[in-house]
Amino acid sequence: MTQSSTTTPIAGPSSAIATGAAAMIAPALDVRARRHAAPRLPLRETVGLYSLLAPTFILLAIFSLIPFVIAIATSFFDYEVGGEATFVGLANYREYVHDYTFLESFGNLFFFCAFSVIAVMIVPLVVAKLIFSLSSERASYFYRILFLFPIVVPNVAVFLIWRSLIYSDDGLLNTLLHTIGLPSPERGWFSTPSIVVWAIAFVGFPFAGGINILIYYAGLTSIPESVHEAALLDGATGVKKFLLVDVPLVMSQIKLLVMLTIIGGIQAFEGVYVLTTGGIGFKSMVPGLWMYYNAFLFQRMGYACAIGVILFLLILMLTIINLKYFKSSEQMQGQTA
Repeated sequence: MTQSSTTTPIAGPSSAIATGAAAMIAPALDVRARRHAAPRLPLRETVGLYSLLAPTFILLAIFSLIPFVIAIATSFFDYEVGGEATFVGLANYREYVHDYTFLESFGNLFFFCAFSVIAVMIVPLVVAKLIFSLSSERASYFYRILFLFPIVVPNVAVFLIWRSLIYSDDGLLNTLLHTIGLPSPERGWFSTPSIVVWAIAFVGFPFAGGINILIYYAGLTSIPESVHEAALLDGATGVKKFLLVDVPLVMSQIKLLVMLTIIGGIQAFEGVYVLTTGGIGFKSMVPGLWMYYNAFLFQRMGYACAIGVILFLLILMLTIINLKYFKSSEQMQGQTA
């Protein structure tokens, strides 16, 4: 999965659009300048503030940072639950690189992440724009609530619904295909190796529910009215305005959702576990599920921790690339100014 190193610029921006953008970022730059110019308080006057933050950092260290460090240390040991730990160095990492599931699982992982990123960058943004364009505030509020309802349904329940009611032999999808005269897979959607990963990827179609729409909607509402007026004067309307004005100005929201989607996609395995358990013949296996199997089924905690560390390094690398090359709207506006 690759990430574009450039963002879509506003083609041929006129002076009106530039003036509107400058007026929009001027208050933020003024606040930033005042913040840097403000004198720092002495340490004795900020002890109370640090004491208020201390419980949060202590709990974070106990339940997140310390287990993380322990997992990294455990990855260098051959350790089974209830047994003695034997130091093996990088043997667990070398073993996983040569594991028969390595290439297949990481190929599936990159496919699922790329598919999810494309979906989260297109569908929720288009739906948010349609809701934002409604003339009735009451209708806009109704649709925002309506698209938020799916968030109350647990993910496991969604996977079970798709497996039993949509993808089953007599499910909704096969019934629809038979109605319009198209064939369905003879061995089932999750039993055909060539389509199993596509079947998993399309779970949740049309990808329009949840919090993503609200995040994009908040970004669209934050665009100043002066920018919309300037675009209208320049003749940018409809799809042209959406692509050249709205999309660049919600790049911060796109960047956030891309990061969250990548992190969630690399960590997730419950969907594959519920739908296929990694079959057919590891055709739908992902690293997170193989880590789960080794930790709780095969009792190989050291090997599972090594897989977890590799996934952490992958998340860290992709996050750095995203932060460095995927510019937010504030960074684009700063360069324009």
